[in-house]
Amino acid sequence: MDKVFLYDTTLRDGAQHEGISFSLEDKLKITQKLDQLGVHYIEGGWPGSNPKDAEYFERVRELKLRQAKIAAFGSTRRAGLAVADDPQVQALLDAGTPVITVVGKSWTLHVRDVLRTTPEENLRMISDTIAYLKAAGKEVIYDAEHFFDGYNADPAYTLATVQAAQGAGADWIVLADTNGGNMYWRIEEVVKEMRRKLQAPLGVHAHNDSELAVANSLAAVRAGVTQVQGTINGIGERVGNANLCSIIPNLKLKMGVDCVSDEQLAMLTKVSKFVSEAANVAHNPQLPYVGETAFAHKGGIHVSAILRNVDSYQHTDPALVGNEKRVLVSELSGRGNLRYKAEELGVEVTDSQVKKALAKIKELENKGFFFEGADASVELLLERTKPDYRAPFELVDFTTVVEHRQKRGLLAEATVKLRVNGEIVHTAAEGNGPVNALDKALRKAMLPYYPLLQGIQLTDYKVRILDADAATGATTRVMITTRNGKRSWITVGSSANIIEASWEALVDGLEYALSRGTREDN
Repeated sequence: MDKVFLYDTTLRDGAQHEGISFSLEDKLKITQKLDQLGVHYIEGGWPGSNPKDAEYFERVRELKLRQAKIAAFGSTRRAGLAVADDPQVQALLDAGTPVITVVGKSWTLHVRDVLRTTPEENLRMISDTIAYLKAAGKEVIYDAEHFFDGYNADPAYTLATVQAAQGAGADWIVLADTNGGNMYWRIEEVVKEMRRKLQAPLGVHAHNDSELAVANSLAAVRAGVTQVQGTINGIGERVGNANLCSIIPNLKLKMGVDCVSDEQLAMLTKVSKFVSEAANVAHNPQLPYVGETAFAHKGGIHVSAILRNVDSYQHTDPALVGNEKRVLVSELSGRGNLRYKAEELGVEVTDSQVKKALAKIKELENKGFFFEGADASVELLLERTKPDYRAPFELVDFTTVVEHRQKRGLLAEATVKLRVNGEIVHTAAEGNGPVNALDKALRKAMLPYYPLLQGIQLTDYKVRILDADAATGATTRVMITTRNGKRSWITVGSSANIIEASWEALVDGLEYALSRGTREDN
């Protein structure tokens, strides 16, 4: 297979994912990203279904796209209605796109029970609509909905539907596993049959209800399709569509199929994250190729192996898809993990210091700490193993009080006593909660000595209960994200006392800022 064309339906099928709604501006920005990625067809929406899609087709004409063709999506004419009189078909033309994708019924179950028409009329609906759009000068993609289920039930009739589309001049015939229930071997078998019986170029549109959408799409390519449809990150109706973020690298890297350039492939992770951000959903870290954990190594044996040969536990170079290798530090780590992490963080340590820090990590994780996402706390543990390390401040004691005051409601107050540069500093501050009060009191105490704290901000505060059965006596893990301009870091604390856990994470965050700042200044 020399060439496979990519057809993205993130903006239409992907937008049917529960909890996702793209704004018009989101859709236009995603269109530009998909074009830069090298996608050949971008399905913008269903004209006439809502005002947003109608405006999208007007605005998208203003974009200067490099190669992508914009497609409008709609259905065949209604039963018993002349195609020229169908407002939905007219809306497809009014969208002004060079490509129109028409969905039609392939399964007799849908013809009789959903459309409530005759098999013969359905064939006319398909051919009339495609012929009408072709006469208007459009590239027409026929989406044979429920094709594989229809073919399993009534092969002769389902074949007749796509032959009707071909006879009317369809430029592409896309075979859809709309319910996502077919196995990849059946997909490959049926596509091979269609390749023998049809002359029009074929495509595939797979849903992921059986966790096989990517496999089914690749099987279809092996059998002869030259267009693959899907969505970024596999978002879509029910459990989703075929994931283009897996299909694209599998085609190019595993099957040797030319679908995007090397430079475009290297954009894949950024595009994946961009779509998640536009959709206002967390980016799935477990996504193959583009997820944060796709090339993450945690087990000590694994890390020891990749330090000797990176290919020992990696199926491909993460840089090819714009991702990166990560080594995690946890109670499962060996010294190789921590040695690698030290080099990554720019901390020079001896073998004995690594051994000492690793023992401390294992001890703390047994108490509820979690260092995988808390690199700043790991760096501090490494730095603290050095005999010449001096903390920028030392806690003497602290108190927090939460009380109800007349006319002021609930109020939190914290006092801290620190030793800074050999001096005892004692301050107090109020806040909207005990952690906020502690944060303010700490800064108040240290700002005269460390002005750089003026630009340090606490940007996230996460609390997790580790043993819910213990109820209010449960061990709590706190992770705090701190930021200085564009740079951010995460620290962790854990205790049966949520204030202590918060204090540990908070203090580490500020100590990291000060110790890192001092090292970078030097």
